[in-house]
Amino acid sequence: MSTPTLKEKAARGLLWGSVSNGMQQVLNLAFGIVLARTLSRADYGMVGQIAIFSLIAASIQESGFTAALVNRPRLEHRDYNAVFWFALPMSLTLYGLLFACAPLMAAYFHTPELTPLARYVFLAFVISGLGIVPSARLFKTLRVRERSLANLAALAISGCVGVTLALRGYAYWGIATQTLVYNAINTLLYWALARWRPTLEWDYRPVREMFHFSSRLLATNIISHLNNNFFSIVFGRLYTPIVVGDYNQANKWNYMGHSVVTGVVNGVAQPLFVESRNDPQQQVRVFRKMLRFTSFLSFPVMLGIAAIAREFIVLAIGEKWLESATMLTILCVSGAFLPITTLYTQFLLSRGRSSTYMWGLSALVVTQLLTLVVSAPFGILTMLCIYTLINLCWTLVWHAFVRRELGISYVQAGRDILPFLCIAALTMLATHFAVTALHLPLLPTLLAKVAMAALLYPALMWLSGAAIFRESVAFLLKKKR
Repeated sequence: MSTPTLKEKAARGLLWGSVSNGMQQVLNLAFGIVLARTLSRADYGMVGQIAIFSLIAASIQESGFTAALVNRPRLEHRDYNAVFWFALPMSLTLYGLLFACAPLMAAYFHTPELTPLARYVFLAFVISGLGIVPSARLFKTLRVRERSLANLAALAISGCVGVTLALRGYAYWGIATQTLVYNAINTLLYWALARWRPTLEWDYRPVREMFHFSSRLLATNIISHLNNNFFSIVFGRLYTPIVVGDYNQANKWNYMGHSVVTGVVNGVAQPLFVESRNDPQQQVRVFRKMLRFTSFLSFPVMLGIAAIAREFIVLAIGEKWLESATMLTILCVSGAFLPITTLYTQFLLSRGRSSTYMWGLSALVVTQLLTLVVSAPFGILTMLCIYTLINLCWTLVWHAFVRRELGISYVQAGRDILPFLCIAALTMLATHFAVTALHLPLLPTLLAKVAMAALLYPALMWLSGAAIFRESVAFLLKKKR
């Protein structure tokens, strides 16, 4: 049996990534609707207030070694083994610290109930820490199908558990338990699929060798989590859990949308860039094709969600969440560019430019924090608009970093991105004005918008002669046959 080419690996990875992420979001949609209708806005706010602490602890625990392992040209058992025995004691130590600090977190948010909840939720990152090495092993070898199946199984089981507990009146404890079950199932399946076992050898030389790269990525991940959860931290301190719940609800649906595309990009981008780095011309072709494919998917998905935000929120989870609809519309504009940013940063990591990634993200966070502090008196929506505008402009900064490595000009990147942005924006604007003019009830309005956009966007893609669209259709038809 012949060894798959790089193009075949990429196509299979993108196909499985697309199918998996699509199915995951369908499950997330179903479970999310039931939970949002069952639980209160304050329940979501309770869990959202402590999410940042779990994310930062998980980043310290992982310490950037997943990307470091993927980025190493050759991997041996001792490399995986060293990372495993580093992550395990780190997980236990961090959990002990967070357990002791839980009362301080509750005092910061003026919510005593957070103490037992935080201690329970923080168990999730201890469990997930056990899956760092098997996950990296599957990722390194582009075994997207295995990772996808594990994620889907974990999501389905944990979602059923979360919904059951919510319906039985366990409130925010149901969300917390759902997270724990998801991490446990995922970790177990990663171990089963990766077929790797640690040995009792404590050789930390590989960790020291990778630490120069991974430590910068660790700092970057922490900064990124602070940036992504800034509003939960600020709103949780200044406002009630209800406001945090509204924002988290909007951000959840925004994340659900852009993660469909980002998950596909993350699943194949860095390993592909590592494999093609010895051929600069091939790497340019790979990058630009990935850029077009990402834009082709991201803009219609995210701008489409923005176009139906109000109808979706009211119909799916109820009018009590109406405040989050406007937030969702604004966040989706920023989310449309996030998969493109992810592609840029994945390329920088494949070149070992973890320091460039770290300083670029640090500058972004400082810029956002300063402007958001200044804009805070003008209200939540103003803060979100400024946050979105800065994220859009920062795409140019990430391109400047990649340009130094690949020599791709702004004009070339514009040709790869702007046609898809313009066609998607035209599709959604035409759909919005055409359907709104009919003055239909909410459900027919939602269905009409989805149907019109689903027909109009592919039609415009075909008429414009977009090569990536024709190639995607041809590939899917070939796989079907």
